[in-house]
Amino acid sequence: MNEDELKKIIEAVIYAADEPMSLNRLMSLFPEEGHPGRDAIKAAISQLQEEAAERSVELKEVGSGYRYQVRQDYAEWVSKLWEERPARYSRASLETLALIAYRQPVTRAEIEEVRGVSVSSQIIKAFVERDWVKVVGHRDVPGKPALYATTSGFLDYFNLGSLGDLPSLAEIRDIDSINEKLELSLPGESKELIPDEDIAEAESAETEELAEPVNG
Repeated sequence: MNEDELKKIIEAVIYAADEPMSLNRLMSLFPEEGHPGRDAIKAAISQLQEEAAERSVELKEVGSGYRYQVRQDYAEWVSKLWEERPARYSRASLETLALIAYRQPVTRAEIEEVRGVSVSSQIIKAFVERDWVKVVGHRDVPGKPALYATTSGFLDYFNLGSLGDLPSLAEIRDIDSINEKLELSLPGESKELIPDEDIAEAESAETEELAEPVNG
């Protein structure tokens, strides 16, 4: 197999895949006999990235692998294919997600301490169900609270190669500006998390529960 043929195979596989393709996953596609090798596959990916440099579609490395995607400059135009506007995320959701991303691993109590208000369990649950957040351990304190951190799915969704690619806190000083970035995410994915009113009801219910006197 020559270099040009290998490059075409890699391009076709990444383009057709419904999720990012890791280097190990790409390597597993080839039989042992005549296997191109890790370096050759990486070289083919680099060539494909260079060839896409002047195109509206780029070959991007995100948390769980490589994928072809529309460049951010053209996402607004592509989004016109979908009439429905994505749901906006509540401020409580955005603040919670930001704290997990920048302070991970972190407990729910630590998030609440920074925010100054209780964090609805529905928010954490929604992040876990979306595979943006996972439990990575438990804090060695009474009660053994769960420690939360972001996942490779979080990196993929927000178009990040690693946590080092997160914008500085100064860049997202206005937490509401994150909604604008979310609206320009790749089309074709559900953007709904929890409507503001549902979160408000959940937080109100939890607050009332905490406020109830304990008998006995």
